[in-house]
Amino acid sequence: MKDLPPAYFALVMATGIISIAAQDFGLPALALALFAFNILAFVVLVVLTAGRMLRYPRLFFTDLTDHRLGPGFFTTVAACSILGTQVLLMAHSLAGAIALLTLGILLWIGLTYTIFTAFTVKRHKPHLEEGLTGAWLIAVVATQSIAVLSALIARDWPQPYRLELNFFALSMWLWGGMFYIWIISLIFYRYNFFAFSPDDLTPPYWINMGAMAISTLAGARLIENVSDAPFLASLLPFLKGFTVFYWATGTWWIPMLLVLGVWRHIIERFPLRYDPLYWGGVFPLGMYTVATREMAGALALSFLAPLLVAAFAAALAAWSLTFLGLVLELWQRARRACPGTRNQGIKD
Repeated sequence: MKDLPPAYFALVMATGIISIAAQDFGLPALALALFAFNILAFVVLVVLTAGRMLRYPRLFFTDLTDHRLGPGFFTTVAACSILGTQVLLMAHSLAGAIALLTLGILLWIGLTYTIFTAFTVKRHKPHLEEGLTGAWLIAVVATQSIAVLSALIARDWPQPYRLELNFFALSMWLWGGMFYIWIISLIFYRYNFFAFSPDDLTPPYWINMGAMAISTLAGARLIENVSDAPFLASLLPFLKGFTVFYWATGTWWIPMLLVLGVWRHIIERFPLRYDPLYWGGVFPLGMYTVATREMAGALALSFLAPLLVAAFAAALAAWSLTFLGLVLELWQRARRACPGTRNQGIKD
């Protein structure tokens, strides 16, 4: 609890999107199994996070205002939205999805104006190369996840509120895109004009692609909702153009990130071991799969079908390996803890 990384809700994000992808590929048993696991993971992480905030408040709020760790808290927002999407698509519970959307919006408001205000007014700030990581883009993912769930709920929302919810989804989609432009400009500058070590290339840098993938998904959802909102119909060419723009940008990042991964682990021989941050690398792969499928359906791009199979296979393999790493990590922790517990019992 004391050392729980703020970004651990990426586990829920990654599991949720792989579950949704499995349902899209006609694997209902796998989708439901991951859905059940995701509910458990979400509850456990909520309890641990709340316990950490109450038991270690100084440590919790220090992390919240830390340039490297603070953006990781936005995984709570995205986790609420991804789980809400699962609840709507698999449990068919509109009320449950609305509850999770409401929680996600409240967290998004609180975190956005707490974290970035704290970063602004802090007297002692790190240099760009020390304070900026790929985790900053989780704030974009959180914003776009709200747009995705809002657009999905709008389909079942009674009029006249369907119109307002679609407008809210559109606004969040546009804001998320602007936010990405701001942050990715700094990240690209960091890549090319500052020294970069293997230790700097943390798994959340895959969010460079994942933020564009979820932006693609949100755009595709808005395109599909055109019949419910006349103002979306007037923006249809813009929606389609920017959706493809986001998808193309996300696709460009994949080879770049793979090459950097080879440089990190093979050339520089950086050890490959379990790290909770790897869930931030699994999520973009699953999101790319779901977003590409949704865009292909919305824009009638059937020739993308072979890409979907490859993307889903890679995402499922990444989730499985990371989950195996989590199990081994927990097992090793339990083995280390047991001898100490027994010895303490003998002393008592």
